[in-house]
Amino acid sequence: MASIKAHLLPPVVAAERNIAELTIKALILGALLSMILAAANAYIGLLVGLTVSASIPAAAVSMGVLRLFRRSTILENNMVQTAASAGESLVAGIIFTIPALVMMKAWSGYEYGPMVAIAILGGVLGVAFTVPLRRALIVEAALAFPEGQATAEVLKTGGIERDRDHATSGTTHTGFRRLLQAAGIGAVFKFVESAVGFLAGNVATTQVWLAGKYLFLGNINISPALIGVGYIVGVNIAMLVFIGGVIGTLIGVPLNWALNSEAIMTATGIDPGTAWSRLNANQWGTLAAQSWQDCRRIGVGAMMVGGLWSLISLARPLVDGVKSSLQAYRHTRDGGAAAKRTEFDTPINFVAIVVLLSIVPLFLIFDFALADYPQRLMISAIMTVLMVVFGFIFSSVAGYMAGLVGSSNNPISGVTIATVVISALILLQLMGNEGMAATLGPIAVMYLAGLICSAAAIAGDNMQDLKCGHVVGATPWRQQLFQVVGVMAAAVVIPLILQLLDNQYGIGRPSPNPDAIPNSVLAAPQAGLMQALAGGIFGAGIQWNFIVMGFALAIALIVLDKFQERRGSTFRFPVLAVAVGVYLPLGLTVPIFIGGIIGWQVKRRSAALNEAQWTQRESLGLLAASGLITGEALMGVLVALLAGAGLALPFMTGFGPAPILALLGLIAVIVYQYRVPLTAGED
Repeated sequence: MASIKAHLLPPVVAAERNIAELTIKALILGALLSMILAAANAYIGLLVGLTVSASIPAAAVSMGVLRLFRRSTILENNMVQTAASAGESLVAGIIFTIPALVMMKAWSGYEYGPMVAIAILGGVLGVAFTVPLRRALIVEAALAFPEGQATAEVLKTGGIERDRDHATSGTTHTGFRRLLQAAGIGAVFKFVESAVGFLAGNVATTQVWLAGKYLFLGNINISPALIGVGYIVGVNIAMLVFIGGVIGTLIGVPLNWALNSEAIMTATGIDPGTAWSRLNANQWGTLAAQSWQDCRRIGVGAMMVGGLWSLISLARPLVDGVKSSLQAYRHTRDGGAAAKRTEFDTPINFVAIVVLLSIVPLFLIFDFALADYPQRLMISAIMTVLMVVFGFIFSSVAGYMAGLVGSSNNPISGVTIATVVISALILLQLMGNEGMAATLGPIAVMYLAGLICSAAAIAGDNMQDLKCGHVVGATPWRQQLFQVVGVMAAAVVIPLILQLLDNQYGIGRPSPNPDAIPNSVLAAPQAGLMQALAGGIFGAGIQWNFIVMGFALAIALIVLDKFQERRGSTFRFPVLAVAVGVYLPLGLTVPIFIGGIIGWQVKRRSAALNEAQWTQRESLGLLAASGLITGEALMGVLVALLAGAGLALPFMTGFGPAPILALLGLIAVIVYQYRVPLTAGED
């Protein structure tokens, strides 16, 4: 309700007012929160292939911490959440791409210098590329930017200016308390699962029916964070991710086994002539896992088509948005009215200087990636041009999509797929795939993908934050500066976090560390896809049969989505949501689906409320979900840190009741997530 009306109202802080906004305490707090949220979202993003906007929990934490100071303002809070949410977004750009370099063995580990350079350059360019789009998409087109408006509603609960000597909003206390409470639940749950073994992290079964003709594989991940993810992304996306899981596992695994049993047995090292009655439980489990690995390539094909379709769909509105922004700039340059404080962006000449200055380090990054390739100077120059051109186009796409569907639903992986495919095909023509080129070509493609994915992720987040600033009355150039601060802070810790997670869990494959936490590999689905695409195009070979099935699935979903659009239905069929579900283990999609159902039921029960009550319920539900995600994810990082430091964890291997206790614990979390928003107004 509030989100529909927000762009029609004057800003909370009028343009004529000048209250504290760019302060030292906001700068420090924003940078610290950016690092913390980068760590949390690295874990959850690698686990499930989805990240969620951190703006709302960052706003709540900001209000809670700034209460410790004598005075604070809504604009300071806004600056903190702007910097903090940059950490979540930047880490998405990195984890969707850079792990592919380790998985393809181009890097032996997560190399600090190159990763920091990619993250900073990609992130800063993402901010720069969206500066000229703010007016076009936020002011003139008045796109929804749902999470930006929701964050503004959270910020409003703290009041415009706060003095510690005066009473503060009860809503602020309640929201912050719920966030901490939920984070505690998520953290404790993760600790007793990963560090103690009192709860199982996954409950799975493989069953064989009809004398071996029907092979069933089913599982559920026991994760409060995934309940929170489903709640935030909503029932539409959650249901589609689950449908993808059903297609890839419940339908795909038995069907693939029925049609290709000999090939599957050969792939697992089992003699195809072995009688099925002689196979033991472990062998059946291996066969089911191999059948699922084949089927997940259907998701690869669907993601390829979905990513390209996203770009085609956005071509016209993107061109219109850029034209509108340039017209606004010319009007101001040619003597139009001076911009108000609330409309004062970073000057376009500064933006141009940043882009031009970035050309040299971009060139050096690609030169480093191409190592001893004889024509590396020419290829590096071409890659630099591709980065600037594709970076602007795809950052604009991401900014526009954030306005339509929000940052959590923004199909950044689709942008990256398009980058990998197009750049790989270009380099294949320039370099060929013989000798050194076959190895260095995919590596250069992944460097480019990391830069563009980081830029696109930050672009969407920047536009979302600027929408929040537009509602509360922030100064745009200051927000753009704080976005850069958040990028810088997150960039210096992301390589350390990924190395830690790889050592103790394994990213995209079992960890090479013999002391890693067992059965805990983080799937990194997008990075695995990027590796397969880049390597396949350069001649490592792509098994096209399942990928072509993915093409067909994507086309069917596009047709169905257009049909729903014509009907005016709110339930749509975005291809990438289903594609990610096919690629992920079924167990990850089940709790996401449950979280989406909880959110839908809460909204159903809130439909008759007035605007203030509805907004309060929405905020509490989102804060509880964000807390579950943040708490579990940060504890996952902490457990990895403790294990990496050599601290003996009290893990109870083979604890019998662990699966039952885990399921009971998950039911309790489900009830908690459902009840919290319904308590709005009781405190």
